[in-house]
Amino acid sequence: MFLVIAYDLLRYLIPVEKYNNLWFYEHIYKMVAAFTALLAAAEGTLFPDYTPYSQFLPSVFGTLLAIGFIIYFYKKRKHSKKTMVAFKKILRISGILIITLLLSASIYTCASVPKVSKETNQVIEQVMKQPVPEMVKGEIGFAISNGWNVWYESISPKDSLKGTVILVMGAANDALAWPQQFISGFNDAGYRVVRYDHRGTGLTTQQKGPDRKKDYTLNEMAEDPIAILDTLAIEKAYFVGASMGGMISQVVAIEHPERLAGLTSIMSSANLFDTLLPSPAPEILSKMISAVIKHDIFGGKKSKIKLQVVQKKILMGDATGDIAVKPLAEAALYTIEKRDGYHFIAGRQHQKAIESSESRYKALSKIDMPVLIVHGKQDPVIPIAHGKKMVEIIPNADSLWLDNMGHDLPDALLETICVKVIENFERSQ
Repeated sequence: MFLVIAYDLLRYLIPVEKYNNLWFYEHIYKMVAAFTALLAAAEGTLFPDYTPYSQFLPSVFGTLLAIGFIIYFYKKRKHSKKTMVAFKKILRISGILIITLLLSASIYTCASVPKVSKETNQVIEQVMKQPVPEMVKGEIGFAISNGWNVWYESISPKDSLKGTVILVMGAANDALAWPQQFISGFNDAGYRVVRYDHRGTGLTTQQKGPDRKKDYTLNEMAEDPIAILDTLAIEKAYFVGASMGGMISQVVAIEHPERLAGLTSIMSSANLFDTLLPSPAPEILSKMISAVIKHDIFGGKKSKIKLQVVQKKILMGDATGDIAVKPLAEAALYTIEKRDGYHFIAGRQHQKAIESSESRYKALSKIDMPVLIVHGKQDPVIPIAHGKKMVEIIPNADSLWLDNMGHDLPDALLETICVKVIENFERSQ
C-alpha cells in the first residue's frame, strides 16, 4: 500500500510532455505495488508472530521486483531522450524508497531491542579472552526416542541418593540453560539431576530418514525424557519443567503417571490459548525476533553471546534485578564453541508443537500426585493467571507466586524456588 500511495504522488511530478510512453512502466509499477500490498496484508495475517517483518519485507521485495521488470522491458523497447530522463528519475526515486525502507527496518530493530551496558560488554569480553570453561561434568549419553538421539547429562550427589530430578527446559533452549546454582541446590539436598537437550538444540540430533523435516507434537516430545529414564534404568523421577518444559512434564504426568514421583511446573500453562485467560504480551515475540536479527543473523561470536543477555532482559518484562552475566556468557560461549550453537528454527518447531497441543485441564484434574505450580507475577509471556488456573483444577496442588519475576529464572530467587521444589518432593515421600 505504501508503494501505491508513493507512486500516485510521484507520477504528478513528471511533466506531461515528458510522459510519452511511460504509461507502460506505470502499469507495471502499479500492478506490482498492488500485488505487494496484498502479499503484505496476507503475510501479516498468516504470520502474526513475525510482524512487523512479515509486513514490510514484502514491500522491499515488491520494489525490487518492479524495478527488475521495468529494467527488463526498458531494454527491449526504444525510447526518446525525454523518456529516458524521466525513466532514470523514477529509478532514482525507487532506489531512495528501498533505502528508506531498509533504514526504517534497521532503526526499528535496533530501537526495540534492550541496550547492553558497558559493564556487561566488559564481562563478555573477559569471558571470551579466557579458556572455555567445562560446563558438563556428569555422566553423559544418548537416548533413542522416536528417531531422535537425545543427549542427556546425569549429575549425581556426593552423598546418599534420595531420588532423581529430571529438568525439562523451555522452547529453543538446551540443557545448559538451567542455572548451575539450581542444579547444585538439588545435588546438595541428595538428589541426582538429569538434564537434556530438546530436539533441534545442543547435541540432540535427528536420525537420518524420510521424515527429517516432519513437525512433532508435545506428546512426542514427552517421550524423550521417558526414553532417558529407560536408558538410565530409572523407574521414577521428579519432573521439574519450565515454560514449554512445564507443558511437556504435564503431558508425561497424564500419559505416564507411573514414571513420576512428583511434578513441578514453572511459568507454564495447561492451555496457553484459553480465551478466558490473558494472552502473551504481543510485543515480546517481535522484540525477540528483532534481537535475533540484530545479534545473531548479523553478529559475530560476541554478539551471539550478547543475545543471551538481551533475551533474558526481554523475558524479564517489568521485573527488575541484576543478571549474572558471567555464567550466562560462559554457557553461551561453551554452546558456540563446543556444541552445535543456537538454532532459531528449533524454537519455531517447538512453538508449532505448543500451538498444536490441546487443553490439558480435564486430564490434569484427574492426576494423583504432589504438584507444585511456580509462577512470576510479572511474567509477560505466560501471565500468572495461567498458573492460578492450574492450581484451581489440579488436586493436591501447591503454589509459589513470586514477585519481581518475569518469564525467566531470576538469580535472586533461585534458592527460594529450589527450597520450595524440594518441599514438594518431600510431600510425595
